[in-house]
Amino acid sequence: MRLDMSLGRSALQDGSRAFGLEWLATNGIGGYASGSVAGASTRRYHGLLVAAVRPPAERRVALGRCEETVTHGGATVELAANEYPGAVHPAGHLLLERFDAWPAPTFLYRLPSGARVRKRVWMERGANAVHLEYALEGARAAATIELAPLVCWKDHHEQMRWRDGFPRSALAEGAALTVELAQGAPTLHLVASDGAWAPAGWWHERIQHARERERGMDHEEDLYCPARLRAELRPGQPLTLTASLGAAPPPPRWQEVERRQRALLRQAGEPEGIEAALALAADAFLVDASECPAAPRSTVIAGYPWFTDWGRDTMIALPGLCLATGRLGVAREILLDFSRIVSEGMIPNRFPDRGEAPEFNTVDATLWFLEAARATIDVDPEGAALARDLYPTLREIVEGHLRGTRYGIRVDPEDGLIRAGEPGAQLTWMDVKVGDWVVTPRIGKPVEIAALWYSGLRVMERLASVVGEDPAPYSGLADRAREGFRRRFLRPDGLGLWDVVGDDGSPDASLRPNQIVAASLVHSPLGLDERRRVVDVVQRDLLTPLGLRTLAPSDPAYRPRYAGGVWERDGAYHQGTVWPWLLGPFAEAHWRAYGDAGAARSLFAGLDAHMREAGVGSVSEVFDAEPPHTPGGCLAQAWSVAEPLRVLRMLRKEA
Repeated sequence: MRLDMSLGRSALQDGSRAFGLEWLATNGIGGYASGSVAGASTRRYHGLLVAAVRPPAERRVALGRCEETVTHGGATVELAANEYPGAVHPAGHLLLERFDAWPAPTFLYRLPSGARVRKRVWMERGANAVHLEYALEGARAAATIELAPLVCWKDHHEQMRWRDGFPRSALAEGAALTVELAQGAPTLHLVASDGAWAPAGWWHERIQHARERERGMDHEEDLYCPARLRAELRPGQPLTLTASLGAAPPPPRWQEVERRQRALLRQAGEPEGIEAALALAADAFLVDASECPAAPRSTVIAGYPWFTDWGRDTMIALPGLCLATGRLGVAREILLDFSRIVSEGMIPNRFPDRGEAPEFNTVDATLWFLEAARATIDVDPEGAALARDLYPTLREIVEGHLRGTRYGIRVDPEDGLIRAGEPGAQLTWMDVKVGDWVVTPRIGKPVEIAALWYSGLRVMERLASVVGEDPAPYSGLADRAREGFRRRFLRPDGLGLWDVVGDDGSPDASLRPNQIVAASLVHSPLGLDERRRVVDVVQRDLLTPLGLRTLAPSDPAYRPRYAGGVWERDGAYHQGTVWPWLLGPFAEAHWRAYGDAGAARSLFAGLDAHMREAGVGSVSEVFDAEPPHTPGGCLAQAWSVAEPLRVLRMLRKEA
C-alpha cells in the first residue's frame, strides 16, 4: 500500500513536537488505543486498551500503557517516555527514527548497538483487544526485552488514582497473565507469544498529562504494574503481546490489517493522495452499536477520544464516510436504523455514554437526515426501494415540523420557514452551553436551517412521485419556503446572507459560515449570482487553509484562540475558531458558483499537511482562527474527515 503517512527523526526527537503528535487505532465497536507519538500519555483518554464495555459507549481504560526495556550489545535502554512533575523519564522518544500511521501505528527505535526495534500497535476488529508486536531488525544476536504493562480501571473521562486493593488479583502462568481489575469488571488477559511473567506490584505515581493541563483539567494519574514479562527478542521472530477484556485474547493477525486497508481503498475506487488518506481515516468512525439498545445498530462515532455517536454528526458525515468510500450498504443501514427511532418528527441528537435514553436537543440533525437520505438515494441503484422504505418516516418528519415539536421547533405559516429555540437551549451545530451560558443561542430562524428545510421539501416533492403520492403539497411548501428565504435572508449590503432572523423579524448581522450551507446544497434557494456573493464574502472574511472561521475577525466578539479552561475554550468554540468540516460545503459551493474543480480541490491542501501534524493520519476537530492555526479539540473528528472526503470524491467524478 503506497500511502505515506510517516514522520522522521527531526520531528520525533523534538520533544515539544513529538509529545504533541498523537496516534489512534480503533476496533469498530467504539473502543480505541491512542497515545502520543513520543510514547507518553498526554491525555487522560490515552491508553492501549480503551474498551467499549457497551458498544459503542461506556468506554473504560484497562491498559494504560506498556513500558519496554531492551538490552542488546551490552547496552540497556528504555523505549518509553513519561512526564512527571519537573521531569521527562525515560526519554525513549530520543531513540525514535520513524513513525508510520498506516497500516497501523508503527514505531522504529534505533538501539545504541545500531540494531532497531520495530513496534506495531493494532486493535482486533470487533473485540476489546489490542495487539503489540516487537521485532528486532539489523542484528544477528538476540536482544532481551522486558515489558511492564501499566493497568487501571476507569472511565476514560477520568483519571486513575492509587487505591488500596487494586487490582483484586494478578495470576501469572508462563507467558499468560490474568488480572482481576475490580469487582464486576471484565477480566484483563495479557498473553505473550514467548517469555515468562514475574511479579512486580508497584504504582507509577503522578504521571502528568500535558494536554489536560493545557485544558485546565485534572492532569495527574497513577497506574499500576502487576507483573513484568521477560523474553528473548530474536531476529526474524517477532514477539507479540495481546491484551483483551473478558474473553480469552484472539491470536494476532497483522496481515489482516494490511489486507483490510487495501480492500477499503479498492472499495473507495482506488483514490490517491489526501483522498486515500481520508478514506482510510474514515474507517475509524463507522461502528457496530448492536449491543447498545438505545442507539441505532450501525452508527458514527463523532470524534476520538471523547465523543460517542451524535445524530447531527452522523448525518453530516454519512455521505463522506459511507458513500465516498463505497459503503452503500452501511449508509442504508444507518438511515433505516435512525428512521425507526424518530420521535415527534425528530431524530435524536445525542446518545449518552452509558446507554441512557437519547436526547432530542437539535433542530438540524433531522434536516441533515433528509439531506443524507437524498444523497444516498441519488447514488443507490436500488434508490427507489430505499425511498419507499424511508418515505413514511420522512413524511412524518415534515408533518411533525408543520405541527410543531420540541423546543419551539415549528414552521412559521407567514413565510414557510422553520423557527426554533427556547431560552437555555442550544439547537444548531453551534451548540455550546457552559453552565447556564448558551454562547451562541441563535433563537429564531437560523440560515442553514431555513436552507435545509427548503432542500428537504424539494427532496420530498421528488420522493412523493417515486412512491406514487401527489407531490403538489410539497411543491407548494417548497415554493413558499424559497420565497420566504429570499425575503428574510438576502442582505441588501451585498454581504451574502443574514445568520439568524429573530422572532421579531430583526436579522443577526454576524458574519458567520452557516450561510455557506445554503450556497452548497443541490437544492439551493439561491440563484447563481447569489451563490457567488456568499462564496466571495465567506472566502474574504472566514476562509483559512484549514477550514472556515466561525466569526469574522472584524466582529467585537471574535476570539482568535481556542485555549485555556472550559469557559475560555467553549467561549471561543464558535466565536472565531476554525472548523475544518466546513471546507466541504465551502468547496462545493465554490465549485457550484464558479465551476472550477481544480480551484475547489486546491482548498484542501492545508489539510494534507495537517494530517502529519496532530492526530497523525486524521483531521482534528478545530483550529485557532489565526496563524499558525494550532489544532484543538478531538484528535480525529468524523465530519472533519468526511466532508472533505465527500467533496474530493465528487470533484474527482466531475473531472
